[in-house]
Amino acid sequence: MYITASSSPSSSLLRAASAYSPTLFFRSSFRNLTSTNQASLSVINHHRRSLTSTAVRSFHCSVPRWSPRLDWRSPLNLRSEIRAFNPIIEQLQRKFATMAAEHPFKAVLTSLPKPGGGEFGKFYSLPALNDPRIDKLPYSIRILLESAIRNCDNFQVKKEDVEKIIDWENTAPRQVEIPFKPARVLLQDFTGVPAVVDLACMRDAMHKLGSDTSKINPLVPVDLVIDHSVQVDVTRSENAVQANMELEFQRNKERFSFLKWGSSAFRNMLVVPPGSGIVHQVNLEYLGRLVFNTDGILYPDSVVGTDSHTTMIDGLGVAGWGVGGIEAEAAMLGQPMSMVLPGVVGFQLSGKLRNGVTATDLVLTVTQMLRKHGVVGKFVEFYGDGMGELSLADRATIANMSPEYGATMGFFPVDHVTLQYLKLTGRSDETVAMIESYLRANNMFPQQERVYSSYLELNLAEVEPCISGPKRPHDRVPLREMKADWNSCLNNKVGFKGFAVPKEAQGKVAKFSFHGQPAELKHGSVVIAAITSCTNTSNPSVMLGAGLVAKKACELGLQVKPWIKTSLAPDIIAAAVLSGNRNFEGRVHALTRANYLASPPLVVAYALAGTVDIDFDKEPIETGKDGKSVYFKDIWPSTKEVVEAIQSSVLPNMFKSTYEAITKGNPM
Repeated sequence: MYITASSSPSSSLLRAASAYSPTLFFRSSFRNLTSTNQASLSVINHHRRSLTSTAVRSFHCSVPRWSPRLDWRSPLNLRSEIRAFNPIIEQLQRKFATMAAEHPFKAVLTSLPKPGGGEFGKFYSLPALNDPRIDKLPYSIRILLESAIRNCDNFQVKKEDVEKIIDWENTAPRQVEIPFKPARVLLQDFTGVPAVVDLACMRDAMHKLGSDTSKINPLVPVDLVIDHSVQVDVTRSENAVQANMELEFQRNKERFSFLKWGSSAFRNMLVVPPGSGIVHQVNLEYLGRLVFNTDGILYPDSVVGTDSHTTMIDGLGVAGWGVGGIEAEAAMLGQPMSMVLPGVVGFQLSGKLRNGVTATDLVLTVTQMLRKHGVVGKFVEFYGDGMGELSLADRATIANMSPEYGATMGFFPVDHVTLQYLKLTGRSDETVAMIESYLRANNMFPQQERVYSSYLELNLAEVEPCISGPKRPHDRVPLREMKADWNSCLNNKVGFKGFAVPKEAQGKVAKFSFHGQPAELKHGSVVIAAITSCTNTSNPSVMLGAGLVAKKACELGLQVKPWIKTSLAPDIIAAAVLSGNRNFEGRVHALTRANYLASPPLVVAYALAGTVDIDFDKEPIETGKDGKSVYFKDIWPSTKEVVEAIQSSVLPNMFKSTYEAITKGNPM
């Protein structure tokens, strides 16, 4: 059930129950209330005895759907049965309202003043608890703590849960469970459609009951971004974007129409239409709030999404990770998520990336380190002087690949880089000032050492250009070793790093005609070169770096091999090079057995070379228009060139106009 939020979560649930399913409500309520105080138990026992009437026995709802036992041909009888429960419900509502009014932590509710007078709002202050254990908590755990304190009602979230989080250093190793209420929910179109369908069905049921259908709404803000339906049908033409968009709307007309209806039908829901960007990119650049202000109460932004790479938002200092559809719908209901209080790996960054090294090189290095360390079910929190040398987009690239290194999230606390990014992407000065004031006042702005479950360290200066594959994202290969690694993969037995190609077959050539021209493929020939995935497309440095590589290549007379992406030949171990995050065999294409993850500039370079069987340090990529050999160094942009390209681009104005469009609910 999805009911509009009110001043009391309990009263919302009660109103939902009276209009929806009394037995379902009572069963869940009694189950959750078994550990409350004795007074509550006496009320429960009294009403359990009252539930023996014939009217109650006719309700046998065991799942959160309408029971097939209900006679929908007799809505009047149903309404009369529901009305029989009203006195019971009203009595419980009064009891719960009393419990909700007595917030266990009301003493730490503190005003946050504005510099020029007045206040931004009020917040539940962690420093006001005067507990020295909080000062040592990782920032990611402090977000869980604040949520538990703010939502504590001794019903869904209890004071014992708050104590578990405060005592994280001792309780986390024991795998204790805690409830967590995220601030909002993020949906992409494929997994979001069922949630909107459920809302529509509930409204239909409310209509059959003769009740107000407008009561059915998400309890927390929900953002749905349509982005997973695009297919690349048209390539290498000036109208490719427009042509692909037209085909996308033709194929998905019914679904898009339904979602457009949902965007105006439900309160608390924003639907971002196709063509606006990848869901995680839109979330990072426009939807991330960092700090909410709801009815004068300030609290940190946090999100669960129906896509594993929801973790990209962790680069912005917003706690978020992917969940299943059922968990997402429960969060939309305002229900707390039960989660194991995680250990936190502290990852210290120092130094600065060398000239020409990309964020993709960095994230592949980090992924390999964390997979080796073991971070499944844990948070990873980054800190250290090296953080200040990373752009927000670089941080988001690392956070995005949390599923690949196995962590629940890779978290970057908010600092001056984060605040600068907020201004770049269109947030107002007043909003940024409120965010900074709140985080500093609530000890969530980096300013002291924290305690972690375990530690790792990386000097950014040691990161070198690399790719990853041919079948797993954490099988990192330094670019200088790629040719040797590829040839060893041909020799090795079949496995993550082997294809078992006999020596006599390794020189095999498949000849064919392409557009009337003779062509040939060998083991290692690139047939797909794709710049894709939220991992990279939200990072201007690698995207513009790819553009600079292409520009220099064109100036030197190089061309991408014409068959790449559009022609495949069986019996050859062909390769795909993509700027994605997953390269398991069969993931990219059924006939490309070798799939390498690389930065966007490297994708362009391999597309020009036409093979992964090349040593970029020693072998030329191709012959230029002047007949001279063109090497990797001739087309690779320097860090300075990339920075100048970003500064001279239209990005700042684009960010601002797009942010205003999306936040006004009329994107693009």
